[in-house]
Amino acid sequence: MKLISIVSPCYNEQDNVEQLYLRTRQTLANFPQYRYEHIFIDNASTDNTVEILRGLAANDANVKVIVNARNFGHLRSPQHAIMNAEGDAVAMLLSDLQDPPELIGEMIEEWERGTPVIVGIKNTSDESGLMYKIRTLYYRTVASLTNVRVFEHFTGFGLYDRKVIDILRTRFRDPYPYFRGMIAEIGLPHKAVYYNQKRRERGITKNNFYTLYDLAMLGITNLSKVPLRIVTFTGFILAFLSALIGVGYLIAKILFWNHFDIGIAPVVVGLFFFGSVQLVALGVIGEYIGSIHTMVQNRPLVIEKERINFQETLQG
Repeated sequence: MKLISIVSPCYNEQDNVEQLYLRTRQTLANFPQYRYEHIFIDNASTDNTVEILRGLAANDANVKVIVNARNFGHLRSPQHAIMNAEGDAVAMLLSDLQDPPELIGEMIEEWERGTPVIVGIKNTSDESGLMYKIRTLYYRTVASLTNVRVFEHFTGFGLYDRKVIDILRTRFRDPYPYFRGMIAEIGLPHKAVYYNQKRRERGITKNNFYTLYDLAMLGITNLSKVPLRIVTFTGFILAFLSALIGVGYLIAKILFWNHFDIGIAPVVVGLFFFGSVQLVALGVIGEYIGSIHTMVQNRPLVIEKERINFQETLQG
């Protein structure tokens, strides 16, 4: 019997994990021809999430739990669980219940037809219309900066064949992984499954401005070098314009020596403008240097504190 792995990262989700488990188990009960494992990876929750997961694992051997030594972030922790999944197909399903577990059934059926990558795309959302439009603009901006097919409104929710997971494990050794970008980069045939993303009903979101900005910049720097080229071209263009303006001021002063007064305002405005351009350029370059620094450190995705219902020994 083939094995289906469900990976659910969680952090302070005591109000959701049991409901997620029950809905997922009910969905997979429709596929008795498969074995399954539901891997919860907890990012050092400070509430009762781990205790609830212990109870679930004690009553159901299909439930496996990884408890991290500390919070390793919303990118590294899920990737570590995916790397430890043993299924012939591996599904990513977040614990906030905004993505419907019932859709896993439709994804399995598509996988049975031979599709290696099935991605969940939220074509509608209960979030504010403005936020949805901002996300759409971001995805289209990234798509215009790279030749990689970018999935709009894809958050990682989906089901992936074993060969996709093996490619991720052996070819993408990134200590700070951008999972959705990796799936796009692989480029294997895919099928989109569309759904409406609901609002979070229980618990509080873990996203804030910094995490969203971090994810947005990671998407750009992982998939494109165009921002670096834009910085270079902008430097050339501004240098050329500065030279033209300087020559124009020089000619005006020579022709109207007694009547043309430059004043200090253009100097001050010019200094602030070019200073701002330099800061933006340094910021863009710094993002890429930061990515290189992370790669050079080559740290493990997470350090585990505990495993439950796994046969193998503790791994980092």
